[in-house]
Amino acid sequence: MESSQPQQQQGPKKRGRKPKPKDEKEQQQQQQSAGKMKEGKKAQQPSVDEKYTQWKSLVPVLYDWLANHNLVWPSLSCRLSKLPTRIDSVSTSQSRQTDGSVPNTLVIANCEVVKPRVAAAEHISQFNEEARSPFVKKYKTLIHPGEVNRIRELPQNSKIVATHTDSPDVLIWDVEAQPNRHAVLGATHSRPDLILTGHQDNAEFALAMCPTEPYVISGGKDKSVVLWSIQDHISGGSIVKQNKPGEGNDKTAEGPSVGPRGIFCGHEDTVEDVAFCPSSVQEFCSVGDDSCLILWDARVGTGPTIKVEKAHDADLHCVDWNPHDDNLILTGSADNTVRMFDRRNLTSNGVGSPIYKFEGHRAAVLCVQWSPDKSSVFGSSAEDGLLNIWDYDKVGKKVERPSKSASTPAGLFFQHAGHRDKVVDFHWNASDPWTVVSVSDDCDSTGGGGTLQIWRMSDLIYRPEEEVLAELEKFKSHVISCSSKP
Repeated sequence: MESSQPQQQQGPKKRGRKPKPKDEKEQQQQQQSAGKMKEGKKAQQPSVDEKYTQWKSLVPVLYDWLANHNLVWPSLSCRLSKLPTRIDSVSTSQSRQTDGSVPNTLVIANCEVVKPRVAAAEHISQFNEEARSPFVKKYKTLIHPGEVNRIRELPQNSKIVATHTDSPDVLIWDVEAQPNRHAVLGATHSRPDLILTGHQDNAEFALAMCPTEPYVISGGKDKSVVLWSIQDHISGGSIVKQNKPGEGNDKTAEGPSVGPRGIFCGHEDTVEDVAFCPSSVQEFCSVGDDSCLILWDARVGTGPTIKVEKAHDADLHCVDWNPHDDNLILTGSADNTVRMFDRRNLTSNGVGSPIYKFEGHRAAVLCVQWSPDKSSVFGSSAEDGLLNIWDYDKVGKKVERPSKSASTPAGLFFQHAGHRDKVVDFHWNASDPWTVVSVSDDCDSTGGGGTLQIWRMSDLIYRPEEEVLAELEKFKSHVISCSSKP
């Protein structure tokens, strides 16, 4: 299949938009006209641009470092990880969705992540929204056979990457071994190293790779969760090409197909996200448009181990399992909330019974992820353009700072408001503490394209308050001492 052809949509995508390039002036003019018609309604609330301007003025105060990278085409997924062969920089994988005039691509870029407390405050906010960041340099481009809806890397070896597109298959790539391609009209797509089969309908978003062994799980429109092992296809950290008879060493041949180890049925609608239990390759969970959270154990069969009915009041979009405490599971939903469940006590009277409901978004939650740096911290991104950082240890405690607004949701301690449209994906970087990559689909706000941001909040925000106050006292004493000298 030639990825340069326009993609055929089988139905409206809940978390995607028909791609539009940023230079489509006609689309922008239409949006401006629509904005004027709604001017009266919006007069009571600040516009997206006004909110963004306010956020940008606070960047030197709120952030230790930030890089803003303009994307010509929309992107639905991003990952930030350290590739084994390039230890001096972090690599980000970005998906690119196009309108067919150029191919869909998977882009790997080297990112220069500035060390903590090094970036000058006046330089952090001096960036051009329409320009590419000097900190992000493209390393390799793969021409993807179809739109790239989701990217996930193998935690034990981040050069092995899985992608979801608008098909039933999961594609596996060895991004180091893949040749660099030029994204030009008519170019043939790159050949995946492995093709994981087993879904009976499109699998577009639900995708996860096991943190301990080379296993993959996926969910799709066929209402099933599928499990694969790619252990037999990896040797020396690379995917071994197992050519069919007669192919010889033909590097253009499609990668071998890998059948499933299990197909798990229990959802009644599309499966939207999946996650592995951090301590077991055989245990995983899934959420879907049936408002259910389901826990599975491959050792006991292909049916649900526990099924949580009505985990939310609407479709579930995302799920993540706490890597520090495997009893805690996060879910995000179209009901605008994030809920935290304890798997030891998931239901009450047959209905989902979360430990806590986090309410701080004004639109559907699209992504949740626990922080690798602190067990009680997690992030959530949504269609309201915000990426919220929460700490559930702060819920219910009376140590809130006096300056904190009474309307601030419990547990919320930081809001990244640098995106002007829905934040479709984000990822904590395990190699650089408190560093995050986030990406927005800017079709609604700017007429097309997207924005990739890599950022780290000021450590004064997340460090213990007594530690911050002690440091301020030292600074104050130093200033007084210097000013008192003759």
